[in-house]
Amino acid sequence: MDALIPVFQQKTGYVIKPIYVGSGAAMTMGERGEADVLLVHAPDSEVAFMKAGHGTDRKLVMHNDFIIIGPASDPAGIKGMPSAIEALKKIAMAKALFLSRGDNSGTDQLEKKLWKTAAIEPKGQTWYQESGQGMGATLTIASEKAAYTITDRATFLARQKTLSLVLLAEKDPVLLNIYHVILVLPAKTARINAAGAKTFSDFMISSDAQEIIRTFGIDKYGQPFFFPDVGKTEAELGGI
Repeated sequence: MDALIPVFQQKTGYVIKPIYVGSGAAMTMGERGEADVLLVHAPDSEVAFMKAGHGTDRKLVMHNDFIIIGPASDPAGIKGMPSAIEALKKIAMAKALFLSRGDNSGTDQLEKKLWKTAAIEPKGQTWYQESGQGMGATLTIASEKAAYTITDRATFLARQKTLSLVLLAEKDPVLLNIYHVILVLPAKTARINAAGAKTFSDFMISSDAQEIIRTFGIDKYGQPFFFPDVGKTEAELGGI
């Protein structure tokens, strides 16, 4: 957003007031008519949001991926495992400390979905803890506690030098992290700026924005944080 918003504002004359919360909280704001447009990454909840009539349009913008990280000592022995589900099973079996965001964010929803697929109910277990905070704070706590956690790759790369955690499991298709832009139903409230919201949605799928997304992170970290997806379908990305 730090790279995209200035370009959007310069090109359109609109002023963005960004509110950074997890996807679940963002969609709750949308349901209440407290936001004009959403940029979220919780596909199952997004589909439910649209079916309930809270949004008028939903467009695929970009993706990156989630990774499982933890202490270099790796007490559960998951390093290099190709299956995220099997890695979580090993963490549970070893009763190794796992830190969850527990905030109904897109990351939290993905994590809970993985535990369900693994047929494990971690909540209430002594080895499973929730931070109730955003990704950055959760990474800091996980680092301090030498705990495993699930994070989006971009946030990990941005904070890696401050953490005593390492990447242990990655590139399983179930770890795909897909972002959509959603227009909130204007009838929610007269305060909704429908024209501004559409202009922002159109900008996010424009060639200018997609190029910013494609190159973001390369200069500082040597690899992109996100991959632009306009013209693609979720099925072409591999699904979740």
